Amino acid sequence: MIRVVVAEEMRLLRTALCAALSGEQEIEVVAEVTGTAELAAVVRRHRPDVVLVDLASDVPQPVEVVAEITEAVPDTAVLAMGRRWSPAVVGDLLAAGVRGLVGKDAPLEALVGAVRELAAGGKVIDAEAAVTALRPPSSPLTRREVEVLRVAAEGLPLKEIARRLFLAHGTVRNHLSAIMRKTGARNRMEAVWRARRDGWM
Repeated sequence: MIRVVVAEEMRLLRTALCAALSGEQEIEVVAEVTGTAELAAVVRRHRPDVVLVDLASDVPQPVEVVAEITEAVPDTAVLAMGRRWSPAVVGDLLAAGVRGLVGKDAPLEALVGAVRELAAGGKVIDAEAAVTALRPPSSPLTRREVEVLRVAAEGLPLKEIARRLFLAHGTVRNHLSAIMRKTGARNRMEAVWRARRDGWM
């Protein structure tokens, strides 16, 4: 039997995924998890062959989530689902130990096939995810905004960012406001994550 742990925040989707996978003769869903906070502990406890984890847009550190799982249980293959991919995120996820990437709009047969392939020791990268990763969306950020965001990623206060870039304090504040608006982020760190996810920095 292929033992699987499913991590999905949305109850309806999680239930559907578990039912679909359990309907396969050689697949057993041994645990389901609402979010990613307790995922590593669940994986340690059940030692599944494959962990299916939804890296939705509200998961701020997808690479850290994957790295924690692969470090805790190296024999468990991580199959990541996502709506959007970027070259930076795909590269980071693969470096963190992801063995499979599947788009959330992929057919069920592709998902089941990916679980089987990973359990057999293979790797799977969804064709659509690969194409999207090679064709990143154009960035709405200006060159100066990217510079500000790169320095802000270090966690520096506004005055230090201004000093580092030889800008006025108010100019930096205006750039950060524009960055938040363009990325739809609630704070600087989320803006950094979204920009990296989408290949804008």
